[in-house]
Amino acid sequence: MFANQGNKMGPWLSGIGFTFLLALFGYGLALLPGLNQIGPLATSILIAVLYRHFLGYPDKIHTGIQFSTKKLLRIAIVLFGLKLNINVILNEGAALFLRDLFVILFAIGVMMMLARLFKADRSISLLIGIGTGICGASAIAAVSPILKAKEEDTAISVGIISFVGTVFALIYTILRPFLPLGAEAYGMWAGLSLHEVANVVLAGAPAGENGLAMALLAKLGRVFLLIPVSLIIIWIMGRKGNKESNNQAAFPWFLVGFIVMSLLGSYVLGTFIPVPDSFTNAVSVVTSFILTMAMVGLGVNISLHDLRDKAVKPIIAVVITSILLSIVSYAIV
Repeated sequence: MFANQGNKMGPWLSGIGFTFLLALFGYGLALLPGLNQIGPLATSILIAVLYRHFLGYPDKIHTGIQFSTKKLLRIAIVLFGLKLNINVILNEGAALFLRDLFVILFAIGVMMMLARLFKADRSISLLIGIGTGICGASAIAAVSPILKAKEEDTAISVGIISFVGTVFALIYTILRPFLPLGAEAYGMWAGLSLHEVANVVLAGAPAGENGLAMALLAKLGRVFLLIPVSLIIIWIMGRKGNKESNNQAAFPWFLVGFIVMSLLGSYVLGTFIPVPDSFTNAVSVVTSFILTMAMVGLGVNISLHDLRDKAVKPIIAVVITSILLSIVSYAIV
């Protein structure tokens, strides 16, 4: 019996170790000039894709890779909730919140219209639209299990959103000195329109402390809206399941964990329970690394031959969507 357990545990542990090592390698490469602007998520996905292309998919350790892809992904999303300070968002008032809501609806709506126009892959386009509107790779990772998206589509979407978001963040930093915007207005624009939290930090930093604070506040409102957006998707998937079969979409309990952690971080930790900055920083690093391991698992499922056919049209659509989003959000600042 113990021998059989050992035979089962071996591939499982090896698969997790495989994603750990590639994620570690991705983190190291992401420190290099150029790649440090893309970040460890996209870098690790690229490494995993290249591994699959040149060495093939490691079938013998499939169970461990699947654990990282699915279970660790959910754990990372739950821990990600600690980064969301709900209290700060609610105290800011309704005006900024309404802008965030408009941005999300605009990004998803335009992305899906362009996807239909270009006949782009619908699954990838929807994931990228949600990532563009809310919070990049983290939003894609959160909604992909709800949408029952293919692992390959999720990985492609994360890679595209990370790359495009970084390019736009760099463009913002170049445009900053030439724009007739004060520090806080510029920060709000960056927070409303850029994809990843890291993109917002990169673009908001040149505006100083006040500009960066406003950028993060605007971005946090969009992150907060991940919760109702996910619940709406669950409702839609449930109705779709009722119409097409007797099976409803499984409720993503990890989303409950995300909400609980958000409430814990907003109202308990630091208020009733003293928490040092070193602890929150450590949790943030662990969360990012676990998410990177999950991205490795997703990336190794990508075939470069399929990527060429599936990714080109969504890339064109998200670039156009991002340009329009930047223009519209600039107008409402």
